Amino acid sequence: MDDDVQLIVAGGGSAGTMAALSAARFGIQTILIERESQLGGTSTVAGVNCWEPAVGATGLPYEFYQRMREIPEAVGIYSLGRYGSNSPIPFPGAENILDPRFTYADTLRRYGLKGISIEIDKYRQQLHGVIFEPDVWHRTAVQMLKETGCCSVWLNKEIKDVRRKNDKTIEAALNDGSHVAARRWIDTTGLVACRLGARCFLGNNPQNPYLEGEPAGLNGVTRIFRISPVDVPRIEPLADDIPEQCWWQKDFPAMVCTLYPNGDRHCNMLPTFEGNEFMAMPPEIADREGLRRVASYWHFLQTHYTEFQHYRLAKIFPRSGIRETFQVECEYMLKTEDLLLGCRRQSHSDIIALADHARDTHGRGKSHCTELAWPYGIPYRCLLPKGCPDLLIAGRIAGFSKAAASSCRLARTMMMLGEAAGIATALAVEHKCGFPDVDVRALRDLLRRQRVTLESDMESSL
Repeated sequence: MDDDVQLIVAGGGSAGTMAALSAARFGIQTILIERESQLGGTSTVAGVNCWEPAVGATGLPYEFYQRMREIPEAVGIYSLGRYGSNSPIPFPGAENILDPRFTYADTLRRYGLKGISIEIDKYRQQLHGVIFEPDVWHRTAVQMLKETGCCSVWLNKEIKDVRRKNDKTIEAALNDGSHVAARRWIDTTGLVACRLGARCFLGNNPQNPYLEGEPAGLNGVTRIFRISPVDVPRIEPLADDIPEQCWWQKDFPAMVCTLYPNGDRHCNMLPTFEGNEFMAMPPEIADREGLRRVASYWHFLQTHYTEFQHYRLAKIFPRSGIRETFQVECEYMLKTEDLLLGCRRQSHSDIIALADHARDTHGRGKSHCTELAWPYGIPYRCLLPKGCPDLLIAGRIAGFSKAAASSCRLARTMMMLGEAAGIATALAVEHKCGFPDVDVRALRDLLRRQRVTLESDMESSL
């Protein structure tokens, strides 16, 4: 162990990377541990290369976008194109097309819609997101972390166990047999919190006290793939042992298909697995089954929609996109009531991020998307696991009920939680206090100085 290490961040996805970057920029000596060979987590190795519309995604997400934008064909702003069978040329779901009329600021709102089947033209006018190249995301993150001079990035390292070494230090054992320790940790994986005794609740556990009337069951899982244009149209052969008909549900699902700046397409099947089904499979079985389902689905697209004969299957991303696993019990658990009240009527004084995505679930035969009337705030207490004063939780495992998690799980919202967690660490180090004792007014003031939007009527400073 290096005695100079002040913070360890477990998990280098959207939240963890921003947490490490935010803390390191304040001079906190940080180690970022990631089990994959690439930073970004779901946004890169699982192929979710899109940032959906999201209020409040200013601060580090905007700066990150600006850095990626410096690289040709690395990012683009998209709008809704065709939608289902009602289009002049039918499409197997929703098509997102590049739209140079719009800027990053146009991607910062979703709330106020009623439903795509009711007002599709308004969706086209209002909903805009960001598509990016995953390798550029990783390289940008590595470069920005390097520039701090205070962050060491450990790739291909997996935390296997965690214990309290003494009353001031948390120590982890890694997959290579080494150990690492620090006084303060930010956990985006859930492993650290669970090992330290925090209560964790699976979304498919009927005894979960934070179901809020939702049926026990996990949100759907998607295996994302990428297709590239070809000069000569053809139907790619399907292996003899893979059925042409959908075998895991009644019909093949719809997809969201987004155009990359280089002409490739990003294909997000909604979904590939039921959440419970996926979690019940051994990882190697789930991996092989995901590849089989993508191959069959791609054959379906090419044989039923001739435009896809002008593409080839270029890549199946190496990890599945998991929308939900479990939540860590925190000092405050964001609830459906928060989503419905919105930040204008919420009474929390410790809001550190905004969100406005619909309550959004996939699986169990259909997708459910319930839009919100107004943005809502996420309190700092949602990052404070009960009984662990030297640990912060950032990411989709934080203090959210099942319903709330289905809304605030978007990548840029998680980046905002990471940014707040990193700044909170800097304050905790400066004032020699535990995370629960961080001055929230000072935290919110520092977030505003980083151009983070904390009130729905706060003018964006982009």
